[in-house]
Amino acid sequence: MLDRRSTFRSRVYYGGSVAFNERRSKLDCTIRNYSDRGALVDLGNVDLLAGEFDLTIPHKGLAFRARLIWRRSGRAGFAFRDHRSVPTQMTLNWALRVRAMERANKALTRRVEQLSCER
Repeated sequence: MLDRRSTFRSRVYYGGSVAFNERRSKLDCTIRNYSDRGALVDLGNVDLLAGEFDLTIPHKGLAFRARLIWRRSGRAGFAFRDHRSVPTQMTLNWALRVRAMERANKALTRRVEQLSCER
């Protein structure tokens, strides 16, 4: 089979998810090879996908807007519409740290205002 890709794809075994239907539907998937421009993905029901959708790879902390290039026997080839990636949802640990820093920031801001008024 002729490989028409413009970039090399690394063989990987990442868990991921595909969100489609305006993010109302989601399928778990396995990413089998990956590059900054696309991926080969194993899905249970490839026939549900059409057009564009969101592919999330938690292991890499990335999410891409992707489009379907081909599908066959539970596998699909995706091309990333936008090569830039965005971070996925933050972990609970990071969310707690951010919240604690926001509280500390507010307390410091109040203290600065308090000291400014005393002058």
